[in-house]
Amino acid sequence: MSDTFNGLAIPDLKGKAVLITGGSTGIGAALVVAFAQVGARVGLHYNSSRDAAEKVAAEAEKLGGEVFLVQGDFSKSADITRVVEETASHFGALDGLINNAGGMVARQNYAEFTEEHYDAVMDLNGRSVLVATRAAIPWLLKQGGFVINTTSIAARNGASNGAGLYGSSKAFVSNITRGMAKEWVKQGVRVNAVAPGVILTPFHERYSTEAQLAANVATIPAGRAAAPEECVGAYLFLASNSLSGYVTGQVIEVNGGQLMP
Repeated sequence: MSDTFNGLAIPDLKGKAVLITGGSTGIGAALVVAFAQVGARVGLHYNSSRDAAEKVAAEAEKLGGEVFLVQGDFSKSADITRVVEETASHFGALDGLINNAGGMVARQNYAEFTEEHYDAVMDLNGRSVLVATRAAIPWLLKQGGFVINTTSIAARNGASNGAGLYGSSKAFVSNITRGMAKEWVKQGVRVNAVAPGVILTPFHERYSTEAQLAANVATIPAGRAAAPEECVGAYLFLASNSLSGYVTGQVIEVNGGQLMP
């Protein structure tokens, strides 16, 4: 992971304070390391994976990055708000928020869905983005900043069997990205999203069987799933005002050609 963006310079990200939620594993972990490599000061949020978070932080710090670890359960609004406030207070500023925390919770078909499952999925993937961004926006408005939301290919293709509510929650994320972008663009805050396709992370280890994963990969023109690091460039691009200052309200698809909207 550490060599992926070694030597990459994005001067306007150097010294910026960026909170990355769900930063202990998968895409979030790759983001922590990459933003540290380009000189950002990184808030690494985690929930239960403290050992993994400490390992990622150590890797980022070896590369000269500054990392602040902060724990919180993103199914709880009070925890979300606290995580944002602690990070901003630690750095004395907040220049960017990457809403990456989320998950499927469990596979459950529409015909058997429960109210409890609906609440859990929508709170973790949808409400968490709203609450974190609400807490961050006063800080972001001070000097202009960015929000990047992690959505999913499932937001566009209906998701795989048993993942429909997850896909719907991510469609919600994609749409609030556009609404937030309109609300804050004149105040200097850009809001965009990245929609990963099939990425080899603990997500699939937890929620997909080998057969399900193989069937999914078979539909990808690139012929393979991706590593988390292959998503990172899209986030760095959207975070940099010099690279994407006229880009807002957009969802960048990173899926090897599996979906070509």
